[in-house]
Amino acid sequence: MTSVMTEERRVPRGHPARPGRWLLVTGAPALLVVLLALLGPLAAPHSPTEQLAAPFQRPDGQFLLGTDILGRDVVSRVLSGGRTIVLIAMAGTAVAGVIGVAAGVLAALVSRRFGDLVLRVVDALAVLPALLLVLVLAAGFPGSDSAVVAAVALATAPFSVRVLRAAADAILTSGYVEVARARGDSGRSVLRHDVLPNIAGPVLLDTALRLVASLHLAATAGFLGLGRGGSAPNWGRMVNENIPGASLAMAPFLAPALLLVVLSVCVGLLAGRLADAVGGGAV
Repeated sequence: MTSVMTEERRVPRGHPARPGRWLLVTGAPALLVVLLALLGPLAAPHSPTEQLAAPFQRPDGQFLLGTDILGRDVVSRVLSGGRTIVLIAMAGTAVAGVIGVAAGVLAALVSRRFGDLVLRVVDALAVLPALLLVLVLAAGFPGSDSAVVAAVALATAPFSVRVLRAAADAILTSGYVEVARARGDSGRSVLRHDVLPNIAGPVLLDTALRLVASLHLAATAGFLGLGRGGSAPNWGRMVNENIPGASLAMAPFLAPALLLVVLSVCVGLLAGRLADAVGGGAV
């Protein structure tokens, strides 16, 4: 009995510090990479598209990470190449989130038959490979980042619809919603005061998970040369175009690859931590 009580005391004592450590270890690197991606173009020392020296020149005082396959400054391209990926991922996640909340809540609120019909439609969309959607839309609208955003949203929205429909269903079948309806509250009032506030947690968790998938798709689109093309810097494209010179210079493809890995892993870990917190009833 004593050992059991002692063990129970030990768990809460160290537990409060864990969320703070997780946020510091995973949140700080993710935030730094996002800030680098969004604000990096302002700090680029050279034009990211101008050929300034010989291809794959080694690092020196002028080019801290050397030059890439076309003789462009690697530092400038790294600083300028993350904004597109991060903005595409965020925009795609936002659009998918709006679709997920609107369609999921509507499917739960209207009727069971309508909800099942909505799920059949999104299931048909969900069976399509995400990369195929990206390829088809990007090929149909060459050079358009908006097409990549639409593809990312369409690829991730079906899963949001299903998750948020289930969350809204659970709220609508609860006792307090039935009481609200019995006292004559309108559907709009139930939606505003009962449904939306109570699915905020699932919406936040779903958004975090979809952001991870959106980052992967945005980076893959860049790697395949989709979206805004030409000499526009893009971390995914930089990895692809500089791999042939890996034996001559590592930095041109390794620097953007590491930034993509750090951002994806840290956001994924944060999403997993958030899932544990929501599932355990604590934030």
